[in-house]
Amino acid sequence: MNYDFDTVVDRRNTGSLKWDVKDGELPMWVADMDFMTAPEIREALLDRVKHGVFGYNVVTRDWYDAIEHWWDKRHGFKIEDEWLIFCTGVVPAISSIVRKLTDVGDNVLIQPPVYNIFYNSVLNNGRKVLECPLVFDKHRYYIDFEDLESKLSLQKTTLMILCNPHNPIGKIWGAQTLAKIGELCEKYNVTVVSDEIHCDLTDPGKSYVPFASVSEVCRDISVTCMAPTKAFNIAGIQCAAVCAPNAKLRSLVDRGLNTDEVAEPNSFAITATVAAFTRGEKWLDALRQYIFENKKTATEFLNVNLPCVKPVLSEATYLMWLDCSEVSPDASKLADFARERTGLYVCSGEQYGISGKSFLRLNVACPKSVLVDGLNRLREAVLSYTE
Repeated sequence: MNYDFDTVVDRRNTGSLKWDVKDGELPMWVADMDFMTAPEIREALLDRVKHGVFGYNVVTRDWYDAIEHWWDKRHGFKIEDEWLIFCTGVVPAISSIVRKLTDVGDNVLIQPPVYNIFYNSVLNNGRKVLECPLVFDKHRYYIDFEDLESKLSLQKTTLMILCNPHNPIGKIWGAQTLAKIGELCEKYNVTVVSDEIHCDLTDPGKSYVPFASVSEVCRDISVTCMAPTKAFNIAGIQCAAVCAPNAKLRSLVDRGLNTDEVAEPNSFAITATVAAFTRGEKWLDALRQYIFENKKTATEFLNVNLPCVKPVLSEATYLMWLDCSEVSPDASKLADFARERTGLYVCSGEQYGISGKSFLRLNVACPKSVLVDGLNRLREAVLSYTE
């Protein structure tokens, strides 16, 4: 089947968080795609709607089968039934896990620049954010393991939130790197929560490595948060899973999720998840190719028309991390200027930690015509800003 990613879908006046903007503005900020989800998922949801009864729901056998088969086939990771717990979303899961596995005042280690909601999940629960910034060599990011070990060794450090693949930089962490993280965390009795929501959005030919699949150590000290929502653009349906192979951790996490009332599915969550993981593979592969081409288009455009803005090499996600240090040391001012001057709405990098202050995050999961419009607006904004 040929899938259509070129048609522009009008999302204004639909209650969309992304598109709740002024007329003439072009939102390319939040991690939300502008494509209709896979027709196979839409068909499954229509069939569910036709049934007409939407009472309380349970997690069905086919939900477990769909997730387990997908991770085994696509990612080489065999998951057992008892490891899985349904959750309404990755963010609610992370916040619940922070509350259940740590105490007030504990350090929770994160690696900025990183998904900004990690900060909220830690700070809103009375814990302390402990930053171990990634090192940027002007081309790519890597981990300073000496700094990481120093911070993991602190008595108050009890949890590490890993982003794999890493948002916003699009980094796929390799098996050796993940194994080293696991060894250090085990050494200092630190539990790892691995956010792997972007795992199915790798570039064609690239694959991610599930943290828990790397070694028995990584499996035993970790809890993984996973979902079809980013890859299939169904975040509004609220469907995710927590994978906890360690029975003691799983018991604590399960209690936390149920206490927080985020472990019960709505009438569409199971249907959408099963359809995505059993019928959505061809659509997803076509999507990944389209996003890859969009990233190439954006990179070539910037290299030719705006060489002062440098995209960081990315292997995953549909988010581009743009180094604007040659334009301004404070990209938040540039982002505000771009929105006011051209209507382009992008994320300022400082949201993801102070080390992202001179960066912008650009969402390229949109029809190519929309992307080109956004790139032209960015060019206009930067050239006007530097005059």
